[in-house]
Amino acid sequence: MKNYPLVSVVIPYYKKKFFFEKTINSILNQSYKNFEIILIYDDNNLEELDFLKNIKKKFKNVRLIINKKNLGPGLSRNKGILLSKGTYIAFCDADDIWKKNKLNLQIEFMKKYHLNFSHTSYFVIDRKGKKIGKFKTKSKIEYRDLLKSCDIGLSTVIVKKNLLRKNLFCKLQTKEDFYLWLQIIKKEKKIFSVNKYLSYWRYLENSLSSSISQRLLDAFRLYYTYEKKNFFTSVYYVLRLSYYAFIKKLNIYKTHV
Repeated sequence: MKNYPLVSVVIPYYKKKFFFEKTINSILNQSYKNFEIILIYDDNNLEELDFLKNIKKKFKNVRLIINKKNLGPGLSRNKGILLSKGTYIAFCDADDIWKKNKLNLQIEFMKKYHLNFSHTSYFVIDRKGKKIGKFKTKSKIEYRDLLKSCDIGLSTVIVKKNLLRKNLFCKLQTKEDFYLWLQIIKKEKKIFSVNKYLSYWRYLENSLSSSISQRLLDAFRLYYTYEKKNFFTSVYYVLRLSYYAFIKKLNIYKTHV
């Protein structure tokens, strides 16, 4: 399938049974058919493991990887990347949802413009799946833009696997994706977005990604430890990132649909 290169969809799984059926169905029902799904089980709940094993039995293109210990989302995704067979890697969190034509439109966009990385705009949904907002991405992002505000939704990203040979997620709990996008944009110089809403990001109040203290701590580690900024510059960027995150959240909910 030369015109339809294999896409590996990498999904870390941790206590998301309530949402996962809609997530997996949104991927299995894609109009683009040449893909594999790599589930990385990062939990110790036997009931949920049996649930995933049943999914694997039903679908030949689903692979299940079981972590011996909890690695967290970033390192679990790294495991999926290393075991993937695809030309392209797509990421999806276990509670997010894709539109049916996401893979098709995004792969065509990347092929047309010879891109190694792309992302999309996305809707925001609540625990029950109700739309509560939307976020429109910029058509082009450069390093200085990304450094002050991470406007790339993880479940919207598709990246060529060869770009990940030297760039993977880091150990941070909440900024592991931000770290990777920064490494990629240093290499690519610019990152481009499909001007369409192709994903649904689920906002959960009690999720790890919603923990303010954890996000602030990880943001400082990102700038200070990984980006090698000095202490005061790191604090400045954390404050700047927090400000833009607040403005972004206001803008998302202003667009309530």
